[in-house]
Amino acid sequence: MSDDTFDDQDMSQEGSFAELFEQSQVGKSQLEPGQKIEATVLQVGSEWIFLDVGQKGEGVLDTRELLDNEGNLSVAVGDRVSAYFMSRKGGELRFTTRLGGGSAGTAQLEEAWRSEIPVEGRIEKEIKGGYEIKLPGNVRAFCPFSQLGQRRQDNPEDVIGKTLSFRISQFSEQGRNIVVSHRVIQEEERHQQRAELMTTLKEGMLVSGTVTNIRDFGAFIDIGGLEGLLPISEISYGRVQDINEVLQVGQQLEVAVKKCDWEKERFSFSLRDTLANPWSKVATSFPVGSTHTGTVTRLAQFGAFVTLEEGIDGLMHISKIGGDQRIKHPQDVLKLGQQLQVTVEKIDLDEKRISLAPVSNKEEESLETSYEEKATGGMGSFAELFKNAQKKK
Repeated sequence: MSDDTFDDQDMSQEGSFAELFEQSQVGKSQLEPGQKIEATVLQVGSEWIFLDVGQKGEGVLDTRELLDNEGNLSVAVGDRVSAYFMSRKGGELRFTTRLGGGSAGTAQLEEAWRSEIPVEGRIEKEIKGGYEIKLPGNVRAFCPFSQLGQRRQDNPEDVIGKTLSFRISQFSEQGRNIVVSHRVIQEEERHQQRAELMTTLKEGMLVSGTVTNIRDFGAFIDIGGLEGLLPISEISYGRVQDINEVLQVGQQLEVAVKKCDWEKERFSFSLRDTLANPWSKVATSFPVGSTHTGTVTRLAQFGAFVTLEEGIDGLMHISKIGGDQRIKHPQDVLKLGQQLQVTVEKIDLDEKRISLAPVSNKEEESLETSYEEKATGGMGSFAELFKNAQKKK
């Protein structure tokens, strides 16, 4: 076989490979300016990041667009990034994550408007109905209050000077009338986060969230992509009287997913489930027969609830409160917030119940704390309290 034959075969193979490559591109949709895609980082350079965009030719992205506030690169080879297609030159596909800085003028801003490409803008000042935004090329735009975010700012002046990504919603008068929105970008990001959560969020998981609203019955927590309720009963093992004393809007929390119902759009969280259960040490910390100082936290017709420590409450039945005398209600002798010496009579770990009894007069006198209370004019024993209450009547 001659060398010419080998050359012909090599050329034929090369031709076949080229044809196969071209055929592999057939059916792939051509990118349109402004189209958003997910790409894989192939190589990172000092000026350009090269992307695999699933098209003939490599995608390139300005490295500066993916630097964090400290100037460090926020991606590595193999990472996935979202980018907008801008233009094609030869075999090079130019992408951006947003238009920003430099000499961008009204022509580029108009293209960003038509292609729905985000632009960077600096919030300059508050004006009637919204904010004045400085876009690339020193072009001025207007952002209504309602379009700055999903929630209205309590203090509008707090955002002055911040740089955010905006979508141009109106472009007219050759760029002299531009209206922008940051809210639509937030909504797109939230929609994407929600789609990811639908495949990953499970009951029992620990997630990070932000308190967005506080009501009497609980707090609403945003975990990025969805918002759920943290009921007041799930905040602590102890009884929470005023939720505002425990939580505040904007507070960051780690919570457990209590309920996750995508069909009914109901989500609830628990802060209590992330804490150590105080009942796990009740048997050793409060054994039957032991004496402790507790605080009266609730008075009911049938008795008084006494808190031994946060999350651990015991019940003192009304029949044990009046001594030898019958009383109509525990409030005849006791008051909320009062500290008492009590004895643990019974523990039911399954039902999480502790039965308490008042320390008798003799027992109380044998305690050092009782001597200190008498020396300082303390409240005294139950018997003394009851006698004093009867005298007042």
